[in-house]
Amino acid sequence: MSRSLPTIALAMGDPAGISPELTAKVMALPDIRAAARFIVIGDRRLFEAGARTAGTAADVPVVSSLDEALKPTDGPVFVDMRNCDPAAIAVGVVSREGGAAAVQNFRAAIDLAGAGHIDALCFTPFNKGAMRLAHPTYTDEIVFLDEVLGTEGTASEYNIMNGIWNARVTSHVPLKGVAELITRANIDRAIARTRTNMITAGFTEPRIAVAALNPHAGDGGNFGREEIEVIGPAVEAAKAEGYSVEGPFPSDTVFLRARAGAFDAVLTMYHDQGQIAMKLIGFDTGVTLLGGYPVPIATPAHGTAYEIAGQGVANVGATRQALLLAAEMGRRAREATPAH
Repeated sequence: MSRSLPTIALAMGDPAGISPELTAKVMALPDIRAAARFIVIGDRRLFEAGARTAGTAADVPVVSSLDEALKPTDGPVFVDMRNCDPAAIAVGVVSREGGAAAVQNFRAAIDLAGAGHIDALCFTPFNKGAMRLAHPTYTDEIVFLDEVLGTEGTASEYNIMNGIWNARVTSHVPLKGVAELITRANIDRAIARTRTNMITAGFTEPRIAVAALNPHAGDGGNFGREEIEVIGPAVEAAKAEGYSVEGPFPSDTVFLRARAGAFDAVLTMYHDQGQIAMKLIGFDTGVTLLGGYPVPIATPAHGTAYEIAGQGVANVGATRQALLLAAEMGRRAREATPAH
């Protein structure tokens, strides 16, 4: 395959939401087509329906198989899975049929990544409830990726908005279980992985702020000792390794400092500690990035938006940013490795 552009698999997400519209819209953008060679995976009928909703042309040529999609071409191609009859999908309604199609599209893209055929993977928004109807063990994207690829414990999840990265020590766990997971090993790992993935994305030495767990960063131990006994020592150890890391900072002000330009990333202790701040900073341009897999995986940070599906008003900004980030990371990785 040509070395001039990275190759990215784009899996279509939940058909009852805005995924068909977003896929059509983003594939019509000239800067996206110039950034990478895309292999779009989904049901062509849904893609064409999305193009009608979006008011764009469905001018991505169809190929008959994933193998054919890997042949050199000058532009994007569409692998028609023929796995979801639009007549079986009600707009804005969770369904097993829609979930099954999303699972199949995602699995096909993951298989390409696992085989080394692509440089990055993207997807438009999934509905996890629909996917669980079709695949009961589907917890989230990381669990499914590990299931398909046979990996475990390698993943890191980031949200990126307006140039700020949010990493986290814990993610999809109940809030009552967070404190016991705030360990030196978990924090050390999160700091190191954040630095590595940000360097892959183009940072020379990212400036990472580490958030506290407790109110007022524990207030000297009055509101908890994790900052003194665990988080602070992890920060000092990272500094000793030469990392540009500071903290722990009170979580209610650390994002203000990042937004003002003091830091490139904030490492939070749990999911909503960072997600609330980040989505207030830039909901329409936010990207979720999964690192630690054979290729970078990026998707818009928002969901399926059932309430506006089929209306042609979905904002393509976050999807565009996800694809551009994946293209940049894929390009860097491609240039750093021998030809496929």
